Amino acid sequence: MTAQETSDKVVLLGQSETELKQLAQEMGMPAFVGKQMAQWLYAKGVMTIDEMTNISKANRERLAQRCTIGAHGPAEAMHSVDGTIKYLYRTLDGHYIETVYIPDGDRATLCVSSQVGCKMGCAFCMTGRQGYAASLSAAEILNQIYALPERETLTNVVFMGQGEPFDNIDAVLRATEVLTAPWGFAWSPKRITVSTVGLRAGLQRFLDESRCHLAVSLHHPLHEGRQALMPAERAFPASELVNLLRQYDFCRRRPMNDDSSHQRRLSFEYIVFKGINDSMDHARALVSLLDGLDCRINLIRFHDIPDTPLKGVDDEAMLRFRDYLTGHGIFTTIRASRGQDIYAACGLLSTKKQEAERG
Repeated sequence: MTAQETSDKVVLLGQSETELKQLAQEMGMPAFVGKQMAQWLYAKGVMTIDEMTNISKANRERLAQRCTIGAHGPAEAMHSVDGTIKYLYRTLDGHYIETVYIPDGDRATLCVSSQVGCKMGCAFCMTGRQGYAASLSAAEILNQIYALPERETLTNVVFMGQGEPFDNIDAVLRATEVLTAPWGFAWSPKRITVSTVGLRAGLQRFLDESRCHLAVSLHHPLHEGRQALMPAERAFPASELVNLLRQYDFCRRRPMNDDSSHQRRLSFEYIVFKGINDSMDHARALVSLLDGLDCRINLIRFHDIPDTPLKGVDDEAMLRFRDYLTGHGIFTTIRASRGQDIYAACGLLSTKKQEAERG
């Protein structure tokens, strides 16, 4: 069994129905008790074992002695004037992670974290400056959704918070399995997007084992320029990453007479930096790099972080870059900036909280 154990108690959140059945049988209960636990967890979102009222009181007491749901609400929240809410969750080992709730009309997206800190060291990322502290368990990833006050309003989840998801691939795949399995949250994989800087082994597993959408943090079309921004480029260059993606049907551009649609989506994230990756030469190189892929590009405005020479561009430059890409066959959008007044850049709030606790 793969359950995380904390304080001598087995964490139920994140376990599959099969594992919950095995746990019930190990404790001398019928296997169907495990199915009941899965329903209480994933369909009803209970916070305590005692709420599982169709399990006998005696069995609930036995479960409570050995097990815990593993769910806990946010430790802190910051509300933006635009409706965005940044939540701070405390992990079991005392670290902090950020989760961002982004309502937008009839959609509500949650941006979740997969690690405490990050190993990737991207020049534009505040989380990378924290260094790497730990990878989250599947339960800690799911708790960001499970214990969210606005959980019932969610339409989408994106793994674009703190950490590199493919550096924690086992827990991320387990979390997405729980979210999409019929015995779990029963979401469509189309509601979930996982973002990566491009780690070869994790990417390969995700492409083969998941049906969720993929977003690649690209940010520069040329090897030297991307390497300066993102050290991960050294180990797995974007050109090799794109070649791997071309091997998968959902990533390949369809012929003009093919009106079928892929259920799975590939996108590239591109933060636009002044004088770094914003010229028409960069736009042309981007079109060349992504030739043949069925993809979209999300252009992102840079959120300033302390002590960096990197600067964003004005709206005119963003529009010019977008229009060039669109004019050359790549569907391109400019992502709206949200939560600018509440430490919008990922990692700022948790860094501030941890520094305050250290005194």
